[in-house]
Amino acid sequence: MASGVTVSDVCKTTYEEIKKDKKHRYVVFYIRDEKQIDVEVVGERNAQYDQFLEDLQKGGTGECRYGLFDFEYTHQCQGTSEASKKQKLFLMSWCPDTAKVKKKMLYSSSFDALKKSLVGVQKYIQATDLSEASQEAVEEKLRATDRQ
Repeated sequence: MASGVTVSDVCKTTYEEIKKDKKHRYVVFYIRDEKQIDVEVVGERNAQYDQFLEDLQKGGTGECRYGLFDFEYTHQCQGTSEASKKQKLFLMSWCPDTAKVKKKMLYSSSFDALKKSLVGVQKYIQATDLSEASQEAVEEKLRATDRQ
């Protein structure tokens, strides 16, 4: 079910700046006037994951957001002695249980439009509380797609 919400050009430009140019660490998107997905916050390249979670929740307990994060971690394949540094882009849909049903429906039905316009995201994560959005939970989901 499409919501008719469009994705602003700024979203696509900021995404490219993260993906190709590594200018920023993350970006938080929101739906403006129930019509368009727009950029709310852009995180510095040296920003930590905690800052991303903070910005994701800035709107308050009744607000949903989308967040894109360039996640870095080390991975060691079985049978090798050295660990390699990996980077994965993930897109998170943050819809806390405390948000109104109408808002949650708008964000979940508009998620596809954002997914389609941000080509190259490795993982999509839906989170309703901090246990699902925590760095540990996200890293576990990203590592699950690595080869052992």
